[in-house]
Amino acid sequence: MDVLWLDQSDVRSIIDMPLTLSAVENGFMEHGLRKVQMPPKSYLYFDKHNGDLRTMPSFMEEKDIAGVKIVNVHPDNREKGFPTVMAVMVLNSTETGAPLAIMDGTHVTDMRTGAAGGVAAKYLARPDSHVIGMVGTGGQARTQLLALSEVMDIEELKVTCRNLSHCESFVKDMKHIVGCDFILKGNIKDVCDCDLLVTTTPVREPIVKSEWIHEGTHINAIGADAMGKQELESSLLTKANVVVDDIIQASHSGEVNVPLSQGVISESDIHAELGEVVAGVKQGRQSDEDITIFDSTGLAVQDLVTANMVYTKAVELGIGKSVKLF
Repeated sequence: MDVLWLDQSDVRSIIDMPLTLSAVENGFMEHGLRKVQMPPKSYLYFDKHNGDLRTMPSFMEEKDIAGVKIVNVHPDNREKGFPTVMAVMVLNSTETGAPLAIMDGTHVTDMRTGAAGGVAAKYLARPDSHVIGMVGTGGQARTQLLALSEVMDIEELKVTCRNLSHCESFVKDMKHIVGCDFILKGNIKDVCDCDLLVTTTPVREPIVKSEWIHEGTHINAIGADAMGKQELESSLLTKANVVVDDIIQASHSGEVNVPLSQGVISESDIHAELGEVVAGVKQGRQSDEDITIFDSTGLAVQDLVTANMVYTKAVELGIGKSVKLF
């Protein structure tokens, strides 16, 4: 039985942000219409090594596609010269259960996470948003900006991170891709003076204070993807319309997990899931004065639709290597 093997160079040769945005938006819609089987991601915690391993299965019923992603998060890897996130994606036949393709999931993860932020901005940010603030300059920040540049007209980008050299590298790389003014800031407060704020850090203590966020701001909170992580001050969530990617998953691993566990907010305070907004089941932004927050934990269905797009294109273009497993 042959399986298509796609390494990262294969995946990179196929995938781009417009294709990923389209696939991920469709995935959110199907999720919002309750046409996706997707248990919450499961975790193995490697406390000794400051890392974890996650499995993320999903099945899109009407599209008849299924698969699972295995992904790690090890924040200390950057110091060791390894990516902090590495993943493998397996697509399976729904008819036989046999694997159809095994591919690099690291770039898929980066791209689909960026695309989720782009979809959120499309539906939740003010239409006249032109100034972006970014806290964090890693791989996730880069694909967030790439996606945002596809859905809005960016005039100015304010950016900060803990390491000035990382900020400078980010600006050097991205200014050739996104045609806007890049401004380095020395503190997070100044970055928060924006129309759309993106946070992509792995912190476990809030770094964005409620008082720094103006009316009308939209926030893509990307960094909190495990229990105990939190980038935004809890009180900020009490005055915002909070949209999560998945309520069950976000409750134990998203930006809302700490405020929920502390009783600062309850599940009833969560405005909607993004898929519900995309599908028109619930309204997103209700006024220009609203503060909106998208809590992104990363959904298996985002990986599935992106990987299926890559697989379909690979077969069409004759990319990848056929491997006999059985």
